[in-house]
Amino acid sequence: MTANIYSVDYYYTTVEDAPGQGCRFLEAIASEEVNLVAFNAFPVGRDRTQLVMYPLNSTWLGDMARNEGLRLVGPHHAFIVHGDDELGALVTIHQKLCDEDINVSSSNGIADGRGGFRYILHVHPDDYKRALEILDVDQNMKPLADYHINMHRRFEAKG
Repeated sequence: MTANIYSVDYYYTTVEDAPGQGCRFLEAIASEEVNLVAFNAFPVGRDRTQLVMYPLNSTWLGDMARNEGLRLVGPHHAFIVHGDDELGALVTIHQKLCDEDINVSSSNGIADGRGGFRYILHVHPDDYKRALEILDVDQNMKPLADYHINMHRRFEAKG
């Protein structure tokens, strides 16, 4: 199978690096019914952690951040790749970018244990549009169809 590649927006915020911070953040995400395609957290400095969110719906994430008093930075752009887990599955993608002198600035991936993989790929913002073309990303296609997430949201007045 050829890998499917999607463009996805992501946002980040920085929080105190202390026990329970990640749990509180994820509880807020869940209570506001914000669905994430991916999430990453890593230390930045001695006492701060950066939380990176790849939401299915940016508006819902923004609402949650306002309710929690969080400052989101973004949107930024990344690529989500998924396909069959086979030896060298990512080589073709990286080679296309390499041939056009586009650096992959960061990436994360995981095999799903069922013969597939998911991979998040970041390039420099100045190279993003070229990478869209080089990777032949269909921007009309949304990753939602490939994620089996129950999309629902409460629409009730608060206050």
